[in-house]
Amino acid sequence: MDLTTPALLFPAISLLLLAYTNRFLVLAQLIRQLKQMDSEDDHALIARQIGMLRKRIILTKRMQTFGVLSFFLCTVSMFLLFLGSEMPGIVAFGISLVLLSLSLLYSLYEIQISTNAINVELSNFEARKSESQN
Repeated sequence: MDLTTPALLFPAISLLLLAYTNRFLVLAQLIRQLKQMDSEDDHALIARQIGMLRKRIILTKRMQTFGVLSFFLCTVSMFLLFLGSEMPGIVAFGISLVLLSLSLLYSLYEIQISTNAINVELSNFEARKSESQN
C-alpha cells in the first residue's frame, strides 16, 4: 500500500463531515422553531418531537466523532506510510475504514429517525386538516 491509498479518502471524509455539520445546523434550527411553537395545542406534538430531536443530536454527535476519528487515523496512516512504517500505516488505515463505516451506520440510523419525525409532523397536519373540515 502506498501513500495515495489513504489520500483517496480525504475528499470523501471532508464532504461527509460537511454534510454532518449541515444536519446538525438543521437540528438546531428545528429546536429553535419548536421553542417558538410552544402553545397549548402543540404540547403533544412538541413532546414527541423533543424525544426524537434529543436522539438525533446524540446520533449526529456520534456520526461526527467517528468521522473525525476516521479522518485523523487516515492522516496518521499517511504519515506512517510516509515514514516507511508500512504495517502500522495499513493498520491505521484499516481502523480508519472501520470508524468511517460506524459513522455511516449512525448516519443511516439518524436518517430513519428524521423520517419518523417528518411522519409525526404529517400526521399532526392531517389531523388538524380533518378537524378543520368537520
